[in-house]
Amino acid sequence: MFLRFAFLLLAVLFSADSVAELSAPNADKGGPVDFQWGVKIPLHDGIKLNATLYHPQGQKDPLPCIFTLTPYISQTYHERGMYFAAHGYVFLTVDVRGRGNSEGEFTPLLQEAKDSPEIVEWLAKQSYCNGKVTMWGGSYAGYDQWATAKEFPPHLATIVPVASPRPGVDFPGFNNIYYSYDMQWITLTSGHAAQDNIFGDGEFWDAQFEKMYSGHRPFKDLDTIVGNPSSSFQTWLAHPAVDAYWDSYSPTPQQFAKIDLPILTITGQYDGDQPGALSFYREHFQYGSSAAKAKHYLVIGPWDHAGTRTPTAKYGGLTFGPASLLDMNKLHKDWYDWTLKSGSKPDFLKNKVAYYVLGDGAEQWRYADSLDAITAESRPMYLTSSNGSANDVFNSGSLMAAKTGSSSKPDHYVYDPLDTQFWAWDPTDSSEDNLTDVSGLLASSGKILVYHTPAFAQDIELAGFFKLPVWIALDQPDTDIAAAVYEIKADGSSALLAMDMQRARYRQSLRNAEFAKPGVIERYDFDHFTFIARRIAKGSRLRLVIAPVNSRSLEKNYNGNGVVAEESGKDAHTVTVTLYHDAAHPSALYLPIAASDKSATKAQ
Repeated sequence: MFLRFAFLLLAVLFSADSVAELSAPNADKGGPVDFQWGVKIPLHDGIKLNATLYHPQGQKDPLPCIFTLTPYISQTYHERGMYFAAHGYVFLTVDVRGRGNSEGEFTPLLQEAKDSPEIVEWLAKQSYCNGKVTMWGGSYAGYDQWATAKEFPPHLATIVPVASPRPGVDFPGFNNIYYSYDMQWITLTSGHAAQDNIFGDGEFWDAQFEKMYSGHRPFKDLDTIVGNPSSSFQTWLAHPAVDAYWDSYSPTPQQFAKIDLPILTITGQYDGDQPGALSFYREHFQYGSSAAKAKHYLVIGPWDHAGTRTPTAKYGGLTFGPASLLDMNKLHKDWYDWTLKSGSKPDFLKNKVAYYVLGDGAEQWRYADSLDAITAESRPMYLTSSNGSANDVFNSGSLMAAKTGSSSKPDHYVYDPLDTQFWAWDPTDSSEDNLTDVSGLLASSGKILVYHTPAFAQDIELAGFFKLPVWIALDQPDTDIAAAVYEIKADGSSALLAMDMQRARYRQSLRNAEFAKPGVIERYDFDHFTFIARRIAKGSRLRLVIAPVNSRSLEKNYNGNGVVAEESGKDAHTVTVTLYHDAAHPSALYLPIAASDKSATKAQ
């Protein structure tokens, strides 16, 4: 079965929309719809894009237009087109350049900032459009809304970017560590036709990634191993750190400052592209005007990537309350009615930020003035161990409120990148319960570091982002390290809350490599954990796990000082990672303690 890198670090740009669409809410069917296939949208360079047009039957007056721009073949969004046309909008599903029935050559992501603004302005001139144009979509179609907004087409009236990846942030890798999945996605979007059956063959992809992993082949060979040599893949690998190439995909600070549209950002706690979505959100708030920020709303549900479009009550072994099952079609329609038709603000948006709290007895939507206002304080729990050995779930170190003493001995683990039997976060069987299955941790005894808090004497609500500054020394110039936080309930069951990972050479900056000096103790800041909102039950503990990154799902770092994508087994170095937690090196996990919210709306 295809290995899963936990739940959130795999930026899944294809989210099984063909399946999600079938289960989209449709209780309110609206009115009859007229349909036109094969609408051609001309671009300035002579290329014509293919679109499918939906509009209310017998439409006489021009209406606002919604379009989605997708590499996943426009018929995938037939159900969405029918819904919005039945509820008073013109809706177009548009194949991106080089995909589906559109002309030209597909260059992933980068092309949309050029083509999409032309679509906006072409639509504004059509007789069925009243000059107000917006966009719909998540994942790739969420990203291209930001790519469009940064070019400021005059008739773009609002955007609703959902689960938006951000190149250089969470795709095609996370913290400069690439995904094997990149080649799976590139194959999905190769050529003009749909490649979903190839994409969805987990056993096939598992076998391809295994060839690279077990054979200790360089990551740059993956496209050849798969059988689909890719210039896009090689171009991405040629930019292993954040640089001007990755910057070119996103708005500049000056462009963020000028974006002055109503914006509704949507993501999920378990959305693999939450880092990208919130990166766009944060930078708009960093650079945007007060007036622009006042028009930007944020929704963070309990969902995974696909659930941001069509929420489900279960994911990864967890079950969510009924209030989590928002009718996303209706939320979009209400937003469009407000911003395009002078309707009232959607009832659901009671404040600028809506977020869903998980946990026994919680399961409710909360509201806050801002993302930062969700967290009241960041409370440290200091790492310690009794004998300098915290290498086992059942013989762990501790997370304590008081700082550790000066004599606290450091902990360490030894990691051999040629060990293909180890990956702490992969289930040892084909379990789909990837948030609750700890079999991989148990099988990794002795090769990881584990720390537990005492059992909580009362419920405690966490909301925001974990932070983990730790003091580490390596005996090699580089390695990849992951950190994960779990809730461990009184009955022994667990739930993975959030993860982060980093490549040691980028510990100071994702833009500049600086190799570690053997034996030198340095502070490593794990500060890219994803957002969580969860009530931790009385009697539960938190578990922190720190471990090597070693998976066929990810680019292998052989712990040397070369170009990681070019290194192979012959370049492997076993590394000892030593973690310090004495008085001079106060390693700590900072807990985001939730602010009280009197406007909370409890789930029924």
